[in-house]
Amino acid sequence: MTSKRSLFSLISLAISAFAIGTTEFISVGLLPLIMDEFHVSYSLAGLTVTLYALGVTIGAPVLTSLTVKIPKKVLLILIMVVFIIGNSLAVGAVSITMLLIARIISSFSHGVFMSIGSTIAADVVAPNKRASAIAIMFTGVTLATVTGVPIGTFIGQTFGWRAAFIIIVAIGLLALIANILLVPSNLKKSPNMKFRDQFKLIKTGPLLLVFAITALGYGGTFVVFTYLSPLLEKVTGFSPSSVALILFIYGVAIAVGNTFGGRVSNNNPMKALIYMFLFQSAAIFLLLFTAPSKILGVLTVMLMGLFAFMNVPGLQLYAVVLAERLVPEGVDVASAVNISAFNGGIALGSLIGGQVVSHLGLINTTWIGALMVLVAAFMSMWSYALENKSMAKQETLLTDGNA
Repeated sequence: MTSKRSLFSLISLAISAFAIGTTEFISVGLLPLIMDEFHVSYSLAGLTVTLYALGVTIGAPVLTSLTVKIPKKVLLILIMVVFIIGNSLAVGAVSITMLLIARIISSFSHGVFMSIGSTIAADVVAPNKRASAIAIMFTGVTLATVTGVPIGTFIGQTFGWRAAFIIIVAIGLLALIANILLVPSNLKKSPNMKFRDQFKLIKTGPLLLVFAITALGYGGTFVVFTYLSPLLEKVTGFSPSSVALILFIYGVAIAVGNTFGGRVSNNNPMKALIYMFLFQSAAIFLLLFTAPSKILGVLTVMLMGLFAFMNVPGLQLYAVVLAERLVPEGVDVASAVNISAFNGGIALGSLIGGQVVSHLGLINTTWIGALMVLVAAFMSMWSYALENKSMAKQETLLTDGNA
């Protein structure tokens, strides 16, 4: 395939990733508007985040396994059709129940796309350019965090929250057309992904510990992030339009942190993760004291954004590295299960956050989220110690064998 054709294929995947990344977190910015329209509580409106994340948690490993025999291009097209249907239902939702159903349908497309998107990106380029190709695809997710969510929030505040979903549907249609026209049909077939491989992974202690670290470390951030818009409005005193700008700044900080996190995690991911979790826990806890101040509050939110997704590359890399050593036949499945753990963490964090807001108040999401991330830091220390002990044991056996 020519490099020009490959680039167009990657751009179409990036557009799909942008649409999916935007719809994942758009509810965070639209939460106050959804609450007002349907006259529901913070915790019930927060289910638009929780149930979406649960759908991805189930969809990544289960639906990927069920659709493994479908040709990749056909599956990619089906993914975007489901995405468009789900978000179209959100546009026409007449009740919170219908909106929640729409979010679940949309989430199923997310889980499968994230499982096969990287492999498609790798297929359309030369072997020595695979990492760069995957990075181009994930640029769509990064751009969604930086621009899609805050712009969608602004559109929702200006024209109504349904307008934000209309824009997402339009981007989904663009992605669908691009995938039909630009993604080649002769992609490699996916290897069989069996359910028993998934069960083998979750029965492997060190991997199970990493999945738990992923869920807690990522989830702790979402105790606060899910309710960041109402917190900035009610506690800090910002206007809705200012909140959209702050979400943009938060997204920029996420992009910077994510890039930095990938670099520092290359050689020793778990050691780097320990420090990331400790700093993130401290930043979230700091918001408990700085939220009432506009200047200090924004600075703290920027700091939170810097560390929020910094752990993602390291966690994904560590899960794959462990799987290669402990369950080599299940490396691809380990990647999918860890994606599930990320979204399970989002669901857990947003659900806990909803209960905290309902019973303790918005500001208390800070210290509870910080506590969850701190637990992840201690679990990372435990995992790091176990890994060092295992490596030392292997070196001893190797030395004894050579003696």
